[in-house]
Amino acid sequence: MQEKRVFLIVLDSFGIGELPDAKEFGDSGSNTLKAIRNHPDFCCPTLEFLGLFNIDGVDGGTENPKASYAKMAEQSKGKDTTVGHWEIAGLISEKPLPTYPNGFPAKVIDEFSRLTGKGVLCNKPYSGTEVIKDYGDEHIKTGDLIVYTSADSVFQIAAHEDVVPVAKLYEYCEIARGMLVGKHGVGRVIARPFTGSYPFERTPRRHDYSLDPPKATMLNVLKDAGLDVISVGKINDIFAGSGVSESNVTSSNTDGMNKTAEIAKRDFNGLCFVNLVDFDSKYGHRNDVAGYAKAMSEFDAWLSGFLGALKENDVLIITADHGCDPSTPSTDHSREYTPMLIYGDKIKSGINLGTRATFADIGATVCEILGQNAQKISGKSFYDKVKKD
Repeated sequence: MQEKRVFLIVLDSFGIGELPDAKEFGDSGSNTLKAIRNHPDFCCPTLEFLGLFNIDGVDGGTENPKASYAKMAEQSKGKDTTVGHWEIAGLISEKPLPTYPNGFPAKVIDEFSRLTGKGVLCNKPYSGTEVIKDYGDEHIKTGDLIVYTSADSVFQIAAHEDVVPVAKLYEYCEIARGMLVGKHGVGRVIARPFTGSYPFERTPRRHDYSLDPPKATMLNVLKDAGLDVISVGKINDIFAGSGVSESNVTSSNTDGMNKTAEIAKRDFNGLCFVNLVDFDSKYGHRNDVAGYAKAMSEFDAWLSGFLGALKENDVLIITADHGCDPSTPSTDHSREYTPMLIYGDKIKSGINLGTRATFADIGATVCEILGQNAQKISGKSFYDKVKKD
């Protein structure tokens, strides 16, 4: 019997409209898809063919969509990458991870300086591109580390590669990860290396250090059953390696898409879990509507070819982890619904699964597709509604 493979692709930050509680997060009116859809560089016939625009609340659906589809609501108390991906994988975060709208407490910064022997600059919520413009020269003069946060649960450390070698920056991040637990257990510590001269340029050698997931996820269920769990992009970082059998680091969306296409040529039995981060990091956070629209079009063109590479038993699921509307004044993530498209030769087309109560339904569905009991994780599988008899 042919092996079963699931390709789960997360379009990082591709929200499709505000959740009912968006106001509580300062995100009223956010709609990432709407923000980019009318831009002349937005051209996504493959996603339209699959049924993206047929999802409840999205206008202009096609008459005979080739995928089944749903609108996904986030149940976790947050809107960041970590809790979004954890929820997709069946782990709902009942409590929000800590955030620092006024910067980190002096106690935290002092301890970090003591452990690293380095001074700290900034210590405020900041745009990643703006913070190196504003503090880069001072960092080069002093050698002090640029520490900043955002609306998300993150402790970010930026350093010029000629001042702090990347390996040393990673070491400082590991120190921060080790001390940021309990009350100050942020979702991610992120290394943000940059190069050049003013206004400087961030490099692809970013590295995320996540909290260990506090409970089992879809990844653990599959790996414990002896199935392959292949990560592409920052999936391995987000789950702190838990439940991952093979990790593929990427430098861009294009690199991630190319590596996914190469993996599709291989024989494996299990899950290929992909994150395409550029939508979020390069376009959403930078309020770049044109860049986001163009990046979606590039993904769509790649997707057209990828569909032809799928085998008879393969299942493709496309979703997102949160929003990041590039048209709002905010440069932070937005609390939005996300899309879900599920496609394959053994999957029914045109089934509207409505609005699902949690992203975790995806994890439960992946487990069932691959023949595993999903009782250890949250979520309700919709596989029975879309599988062909």
